[in-house]
Amino acid sequence: MRFPCPGGGRWRGATDGGCFNALGPSSTSPVRPSGTFPLRGKGRGSGVTAALIDLQKVGMTYEAASGPVEALADVSLRVGTGEFVSLVGPSGCGKSTLLRIIAGLRPATQGTVSVTGKTVTRPIPDIGMVFQAPILLKWRSILHNVLLPAELAGRDAGALRKRAVDLLDMAGLGGFAEKLPRELSGGMQQRAALCRALLLDPPLLLMDEPFGALDAMTRDDMALELLRIWGETSGTRKTVLFVTHSIAEAVFLSDRVVVITPRPGRVAGDIAIDLPRPRTVELRASEAFGRLNFDIFRTLTGR
Repeated sequence: MRFPCPGGGRWRGATDGGCFNALGPSSTSPVRPSGTFPLRGKGRGSGVTAALIDLQKVGMTYEAASGPVEALADVSLRVGTGEFVSLVGPSGCGKSTLLRIIAGLRPATQGTVSVTGKTVTRPIPDIGMVFQAPILLKWRSILHNVLLPAELAGRDAGALRKRAVDLLDMAGLGGFAEKLPRELSGGMQQRAALCRALLLDPPLLLMDEPFGALDAMTRDDMALELLRIWGETSGTRKTVLFVTHSIAEAVFLSDRVVVITPRPGRVAGDIAIDLPRPRTVELRASEAFGRLNFDIFRTLTGR
């Protein structure tokens, strides 16, 4: 099945699977159906890598009192090691459900899910999850909130204390380790939640609208902070799957943006974000940034 090319473009051909865009001579952002995009491990120009996440024809149907509800249908997606991939789509299209399926928190009703080459049949311990709300325990200090995953995993929290302190320093929270969550702003709490997710050094981060509750200025600051912590300028990066409703945020952060249709969620397009790294605030004013935003909007809405 072929989805429409943004801007009324034409398909390149069966071997390539992408679109030529009809928005003008400079608008050539590749838009591909799911499962056909070459994986890039550490960003621009790094070549093809094996998939860390591999979804094949995944579907999810809930049993509700009024009857079955199909949340996801025929989702195929591969994410390479070190890639930053964002999922965008309307509310209720199954983006958050997809993250929970990948994490092993909810089984898919159709298809196969593998992470690091292993089929997912139960919750995966080697991942970090960050949600829209920081979900910090209000009676624990920031440092002890960050150390919580060690306790839950049966690890020696004392042995990881230095790593927790280092993460807080890296996130600009070095002077707030002994503060309670209520003493921090929303953006600072979200940084602490990110440190908590990174404590056990997971190879994979699943992020479900982590900045959705923040004001616009704090949200922009957190995007830059996330890229710095992710390791945009280093050779070693986590793999990140990031859910957002903001097209601009997805373009700014990502190596690829995957567009999900309204329920049942399917992959409508897989768009390469071929912008230079490190990403800067000035990049948002560029023609290329605007063109990518428009391409994704067209893929999302069909307008």
